[in-house]
Amino acid sequence: MSDELPQNPSLIALVGSPNCGKSTIFNALTGLRQKIANFPGVTVEPKTGTVKLSGETSVTLIDLPGIYSATPKTPDEELTISVLKGTHANITQPNAAIFVVEGTNIEKSLFLYAQYAKLAVPTIVVVTMIDAIKGSGGVLDDIELERQLGVPVIGVVGHRGIGLDEIREYLECGDFQPPLLADNQVFTGKSTIEDQHLWAREVAREVARLPEMDSFTRRFDAVLLHPVVGPLVFLLVMLIFFQSIFTWATPLMDGIEAGFTGLRGYVEGIVPAGIVQSFLSKGMIAGVGAVVVFLPQIIILTLFISLLEDFGYLSRAAFLVDRIMGVFGLQGRSFVPLLGSFACAIPGIMSARIIPSEKDRLTTILIAPLMTCSARLPVYILLITAFVPNSLVWGFLSLQGFVLMGLYIIAALSGLVIGKIFKSTLFKGSKLPFLMELPPYRFPAAQNVFLTAFNRTKAFLTSAGTTILFLSIILWAMAEFPRFEAPQNASTADIERLQLEHSALGMIGTTIQPVFAPLGFDWKVTIGVLSSFAARETFVSVMGQMYSVDVSENNESLRVVLQRSITLPAALSIIAFYVYALQCMSTIAIIKRETGSWKYPAFAFAYTLLLAYGAALATYHVGLLLTS
Repeated sequence: MSDELPQNPSLIALVGSPNCGKSTIFNALTGLRQKIANFPGVTVEPKTGTVKLSGETSVTLIDLPGIYSATPKTPDEELTISVLKGTHANITQPNAAIFVVEGTNIEKSLFLYAQYAKLAVPTIVVVTMIDAIKGSGGVLDDIELERQLGVPVIGVVGHRGIGLDEIREYLECGDFQPPLLADNQVFTGKSTIEDQHLWAREVAREVARLPEMDSFTRRFDAVLLHPVVGPLVFLLVMLIFFQSIFTWATPLMDGIEAGFTGLRGYVEGIVPAGIVQSFLSKGMIAGVGAVVVFLPQIIILTLFISLLEDFGYLSRAAFLVDRIMGVFGLQGRSFVPLLGSFACAIPGIMSARIIPSEKDRLTTILIAPLMTCSARLPVYILLITAFVPNSLVWGFLSLQGFVLMGLYIIAALSGLVIGKIFKSTLFKGSKLPFLMELPPYRFPAAQNVFLTAFNRTKAFLTSAGTTILFLSIILWAMAEFPRFEAPQNASTADIERLQLEHSALGMIGTTIQPVFAPLGFDWKVTIGVLSSFAARETFVSVMGQMYSVDVSENNESLRVVLQRSITLPAALSIIAFYVYALQCMSTIAIIKRETGSWKYPAFAFAYTLLLAYGAALATYHVGLLLTS
């Protein structure tokens, strides 16, 4: 189902190069009134949002992918240019555009503008980070810039709201003008790229005086990009990240868990025993609640990555790991998609479009599912908190945090090693030089960080409220039917256990369980693993349902019940399986869409499943030896 754009309000495009501040303006203008657009036949998914104006009027903004050139070289650039030209089959041509100029790198933005101007789109220009220009002792002549560009120019500081009212005024009056460049004889049909570069350099020199690099960025880069200190700082940042997931989230987790336990007890107290009570208590509350309890970790993960990205550190991290990536036959460009896959493989795989080499892009796409996405986090947290002691290392570091960090490292190294194998066999080819722009350091914009966390939280809760709830209800029905007549003298807990064992779910689990028996999985864990091939976090929901009788009977948390019901080698085997298995139908679908063939997602699913089974098998038997 595609998202139809409003018929009456104007459609205004946001255009600019990557890291120019375009998304900050989009977030500031649209706030919570934004969504990912889903257009048929479009692999790149731009965001759209509504800007409320005076009265009942509004306009729709579409945040087009950032581009470096009007001559498309990647799918991102192809989409942006085709939309602006009105040649895209499924996205309406915008009525006008807001062209975003990066205030601290004006020459780069003007070079793009020189090409963009030929499209003759009615435009206003917005210059971002004017506070950074003034703060560094620079000067911007916006009047001269307006004369040179031939359209209105507005200086903004998006996260502080400066200049936004002026943008809204233009959105309301619609006074956008096609660019009319000063001295535009340079931009004839015979003009060259060199002509545009010269024009951009000359205009930038006339309108702005900027220091070569602000002292703040220079001082930080001297430390963060140092060949010895830089990698150590990177490891420290990662250590703090994984420690925070446990240390900061535990109180919130306990509160959410207590809330769902209380809700379940309340429902069981007011609803008579029977199918209705079972449906509400087990089918809905136990299933969804077991997943929602991990919301604090998802929020912390999102906030941390968003803060690092807004600060400007992620591009430095890519620079630091480029040499390491080269050892494995990859390039620094692959770092960004792989890093994005730690949050979710879907946008990570989509961002592989920035890689010009087809062979490097395919390699990156095929190993991206091995990166530890946030959907694995609930599974890891459940099992780590159940089986790893909550003790401290060196008196202040959480052992559980170390274990979690180790899982992320194992997954990343495994992906790189497999990438090396692919590059040496399936996708042999020369590497292109790695070029990445290092943006200036900026203090993260609170609104951007909030909106990122809000959208990720919304997506997680939507998943819990739709997909996971739907699967929970199906699994509940399979666990309740066919009905089993238990002995009359059996206790309530025994009756529920017998019903589960003789249900359709129990019969399926016991039938398939021999396949997973070498991994230490009992039939309940087998059901959890199989159900999670639709979505990994469903495992937690299924465990909540499978062990709901034990949770209710002893008034204990799921983690405590699992600790008593599953052996340590089996728990480690489950974790090893989830490190490698591609258990996400959405990821499989996006691989097919990005590669245009089913052979690549089929291959990704097959090789990760073999890896998962082999790793779980080895882990279980090593665990048995060590604990015997």
